[in-house]
Amino acid sequence: MNAGPVPQSWRVTPSRAVRGRVRVPGDKSVSHRALMLGGIATGETRITGFLDSEDCLATLGALRALGVTIERPAEREVVVQGVGLHGLRAAGHALDMGNAGTAMRLSMGLLAGQRFGSTLVGDASLMRRPMERAAAPLRLMGARIDTQDGRPPVLLHGGTALQGIDYALPVASAQVKSAVLLAGLYAEGETRVTEPAVTRDHTERMLGGFGVEVRRDAATAALRGGQTLHGARIAVPGDFSSAAFFMVAGSIAGEGSLVLENVGLNPTRTGLLDILRAMGADITVEESDHQGPEPIATLTVRPARLRGIDVPPEWVPLAIDEFPVFFIAAACAEGPSVLRGAEELRVKESDRLAVMAEGLRALGVEHELLPDGMRLAGRRGAGPVFGAGRIDSHGDHRIAMSFAVASLQAAGEIRVVDVANVATSFPGFAQLAAAAGLAVVPA
Repeated sequence: MNAGPVPQSWRVTPSRAVRGRVRVPGDKSVSHRALMLGGIATGETRITGFLDSEDCLATLGALRALGVTIERPAEREVVVQGVGLHGLRAAGHALDMGNAGTAMRLSMGLLAGQRFGSTLVGDASLMRRPMERAAAPLRLMGARIDTQDGRPPVLLHGGTALQGIDYALPVASAQVKSAVLLAGLYAEGETRVTEPAVTRDHTERMLGGFGVEVRRDAATAALRGGQTLHGARIAVPGDFSSAAFFMVAGSIAGEGSLVLENVGLNPTRTGLLDILRAMGADITVEESDHQGPEPIATLTVRPARLRGIDVPPEWVPLAIDEFPVFFIAAACAEGPSVLRGAEELRVKESDRLAVMAEGLRALGVEHELLPDGMRLAGRRGAGPVFGAGRIDSHGDHRIAMSFAVASLQAAGEIRVVDVANVATSFPGFAQLAAAAGLAVVPA
């Protein structure tokens, strides 16, 4: 992570061109899972490309508190000395997950079947986020879990024997699916999770990399409890969600081209790529011959005349984290765009639908906020799409970065406030964006 004070706001002035080669930080979802599974594996796990973000460091700190030895021999490299499936020990204090919803929900599954109790807390934003969707199926397995009106702190009492279940997710959620599968490692018998729509499969892929047999049958993932995890070498690809900001920047810029290197292209994550291509984006993909559980590619992005889109419902779960920057692309398109079925955005680090609508309104973009999405009137034309203005990100890293990208089609300066949480997922974003041509400076 970068040294020095973290800026609280940015001044972003209009720029027309983006160009050069960009290498985004490691994938946050993969980094979380590599740490957790490495911690309960037998033997050493060496992770390269690790994301040095506050979210992932919260997971690292929690595992250390649970008795796992973790070393940092080099930048973006982590060595985990696994303690085995039953080797974790009580922390003796609450585990602080910071802003990391992934860390908290996956830890609920990891810790539900331990012999000891644990308490999970987080920052002010995380303490407002719902946790019952993960707690409910874990209780069906026999776990004793308390929440505060459905939110953190989460108290896992431990000391109970878990039983495998056959669970149908009421709402597509990779985090809930992962929590149940992790608890299934400690359960007697088989644990099966069926999802109503495809969600990220990083957990299933990562479990396989540690030697766990995970069966996939259409929409159902299943594993047997008690399997031994073996230490592994994990190469973390670049985070697709971080690359998304540059994919949109390259598409709406007036000139130039961007090459995005080492981007993870897990097919359960690339909904935005499909959406942008359907809008007419000029994005070429050169797949790597890298051997590993996660596919990797180099993307080349050039400016394009985007068209509005009615986002197909089956793509929504595959792009859920990228919709803030999608709204920027949609505003720059020719013709209207409609997103429905994305009510999950209401319970992220902020209510991302309401906060994006507020920001678009501040910059003069016509839109209609829907209960589960948004309708935007694309403003592509001769003049700038966005006016000048002040954006309150409400502490949401993806909101802040999305409006920085909007500067490529802005009439004047955009001031983005409350940006410190960008470090939770993308340390160094402002510097990397500036190197690519965006005029982002601390204010």
